[in-house]
Amino acid sequence: MHQRAYEGQCTAEEKRHTSSRTPISNPKLTLFALALGTFAIGTGEFGSNGIIQLFASDLNVSIPVATYAITAYAFGVVIGSPAIILLAARVNRRTLLLGLIVLFLVGNGLSALAPNIALLVVFRFVAGSVQGAFFGAGAVVAAYVYGPGKGGKAFATVMGGLTVATIAGSPLGTLIGQHTGWRSMYWTVVAVGLLAGAALVTWLPRTDDLHGSSIRNELNGLRRLNVWLMVTVAALGISSIFAVYTFIGPFVTDAALRDAAFIPIALAVFGLGMAVGNHLGGRVADRYEHRGLTWGYGGVLVLLALIGVAGGNLLVLLPCLFGVGVTMMFAIPTIQVRLTGFAPDAPTLMGALNLAALNLANSLGAIGGAVTIEAGWGTLSTVWAGFALTTAGLLLYGVTVARVKPASNPASHLSAARPAL
Repeated sequence: MHQRAYEGQCTAEEKRHTSSRTPISNPKLTLFALALGTFAIGTGEFGSNGIIQLFASDLNVSIPVATYAITAYAFGVVIGSPAIILLAARVNRRTLLLGLIVLFLVGNGLSALAPNIALLVVFRFVAGSVQGAFFGAGAVVAAYVYGPGKGGKAFATVMGGLTVATIAGSPLGTLIGQHTGWRSMYWTVVAVGLLAGAALVTWLPRTDDLHGSSIRNELNGLRRLNVWLMVTVAALGISSIFAVYTFIGPFVTDAALRDAAFIPIALAVFGLGMAVGNHLGGRVADRYEHRGLTWGYGGVLVLLALIGVAGGNLLVLLPCLFGVGVTMMFAIPTIQVRLTGFAPDAPTLMGALNLAALNLANSLGAIGGAVTIEAGWGTLSTVWAGFALTTAGLLLYGVTVARVKPASNPASHLSAARPAL
């Protein structure tokens, strides 16, 4: 597939905006505050998976019923976040981010107090509704900090907190929940959220450059077929990461025949791969239209095949887990830049749709893996479900949106000093 290097040039209007933008006194601290916010969000999301058995037992429900709380969070991302962005279309992105962190604290605090599974499901939906909106608005602010031509790097910076959460936040939160009760995990998330909120209040820039505009601008993005095709490409392609991540435990204990003590190591290796891929993918997304996605999707197909054939050997499994994390996260910033290129007047909503696609991918990967296992094809068969889904995503991209050129450099649109929100 032909790759075209971005020129990295701004329009004359963007240059004028850049020259008049409000100076940012502590740009690195602004980016740190955004990443800390996504770290808190990621810890709450992934930490919930680690304590599902605990709150199922305490609330006297079965594991399948307890998973409704996990599913509710995903529905919050898919449904709640876009709704929040549309309702807050005119709100300054600094104000929006501060409001979202308050809603995040409320959702997780109430989760810690939930007396039954029904209310826990409701409160997890509330917490999930923050995620996509925070990532979308955070990407716009990060792009403003970086300046034109750095949209991919900006989104990768915001995603960085989530990848660190998979390495450290989620395991630590799960450990706290195991030793002091599942409610303590959510109180820990609230504590981290309070730190993130303080950082955001202190270091987010106060500027009219980050004002929003009309709901019509955001809705215009939803009327574009290429946006929905790109969301489908993301949901299908990224599903392979969850066809692996969801089943890492069985991979280690049932396929590789190792003690469960190796599971945290495997999770950490996978998380490290995600962090590396996210960092590299942000840089590639700002230079090439397609390379991040095609190389990411293509690379993961090779790794999935290796796991499917030889994943029973831990010396093969662990490097491949690292590689799957790298290749899939390598693609995500390019997905964001392409989405924004198709709807440059709605970058915040495009960020939310990207996160919504990732949560749909979570469901597709987990369901696909469960189907292959129930069919009696073995523990490692889940990777072939991911292989099929990612192949479908790559083919769809190749025959549809890969051939469509954005109106101008999408990375510049995402990074404009005055985002067309």
